[in-house]
Amino acid sequence: MSDIAIQVENLSKMYRIGGQQARYKRFTETVMDTLAAPVRRLRSLGRPVPPAEMLWALKNVSFEVKEGEVVGIIGRNGAGKSTLLKVLSRITEPTKGEARVYGRVGSLLEVGTGFHPELTGRENIYLNGTILGMKRAEIERKFDEIVAFAEVEKFLDTPVKRYSSGMYVRLAFAVAAHLEPEILVVDEVLAVGDAQFQKKCLGKMGQVAKEGRTVLFVSHSMPTVQNLCHKGIVLSYGQVQFHGAVEQAVQQYMSGSDIRSGVVNLMTGVNRFGSGEMRLLRFWIEDATGTPVVAIPTASQCSFVVEYGSTNGLPRRDVAMSIVINTLMGAPVSLINTYMMNQNFAIAPVRGRIHFEVPKLPLTAGRYVVDLNLATHAGHTYADFIQTAAAFDVIDGDFYGTGRPGNPGAPVLLEGQWELKEIALEGIKAQDNGIDQII
Repeated sequence: MSDIAIQVENLSKMYRIGGQQARYKRFTETVMDTLAAPVRRLRSLGRPVPPAEMLWALKNVSFEVKEGEVVGIIGRNGAGKSTLLKVLSRITEPTKGEARVYGRVGSLLEVGTGFHPELTGRENIYLNGTILGMKRAEIERKFDEIVAFAEVEKFLDTPVKRYSSGMYVRLAFAVAAHLEPEILVVDEVLAVGDAQFQKKCLGKMGQVAKEGRTVLFVSHSMPTVQNLCHKGIVLSYGQVQFHGAVEQAVQQYMSGSDIRSGVVNLMTGVNRFGSGEMRLLRFWIEDATGTPVVAIPTASQCSFVVEYGSTNGLPRRDVAMSIVINTLMGAPVSLINTYMMNQNFAIAPVRGRIHFEVPKLPLTAGRYVVDLNLATHAGHTYADFIQTAAAFDVIDGDFYGTGRPGNPGAPVLLEGQWELKEIALEGIKAQDNGIDQII
């Protein structure tokens, strides 16, 4: 018997951008369009028709996933991750190629996927279980566990259209994970939930994996992918860039050409969120002379520099800036934040350049990645938040002035003074832990 859970061969998915989009019509619309067609044709004579642009969200994707494997699918926004999961979940059809899935699939792709908004939470649990092919007795056996996990007992008989996005996701994940699908497919919709619930979900996915079921997980959090997954698939522009061990997949993604160094134009191809009232334009690191650099030595003076612009041409009040420095694997190392330092900008001009000077860089040698967040209203509203905005390299430097470099396994160096003090032996009583035996 084959141990293959998912088999994808030369899978491609094309979307049409612009041009006339096909849609279903009512009977009366069809009749009226037929009658009006000759007039429309006469009016359009000599008029150029704008061509529709074709976008290949997936292009010749091939891979296999074995039963019981936990696979992380990673890549930048627009790489094709969500499209791949939709094809595997039978939500959309491929343009070319095949995707064979052997077993029941429980999917959590978007807030709203799989739930009927007019039905109550209780009714949707039974509906989803039935869609998965489960009998009523099986659903009832898991029902209390699902409700307890989702924490929606008070709203169980309320139509889900009245749920908050967090409640919706909690119930949707609980159903997808507890109704025992052979394959669990989860997109990063979990980001809607709070930190405690995300931790709870990751624990449940780990439990599902230990039970021998297959998990496909899309995330931008590299530490989460490494902790949860055995293997990784890196997608780039709709194609498989790498498929193999998760550590190598993360390395491939983080050190690839998508992570840019030097003076970075932040307006192209980045993971960004926010209200858009202000926009981050460029980022770089300057050395002590004010020169932009790609690499900076440990212990050297440097500045993190960000340029921004106001989108409506007006100055802004109460502007805050945050820079998160992460390791190449995505683990946070340091947070530089104007709010914590009580240095928010009371008035920010229409176009500006923000500097943060570091008198003595405390990072050990290696590559680091930065997330950037420009906020308004004293930091309460994200104006422009960019994940994995840029990268910079740190090279060995003599932080302690001893000629000995720091350990690259520990990214942050701390200044301080060691001291040894003698403890007087008088009055020390014998302890049960054996300390008295060595003095």
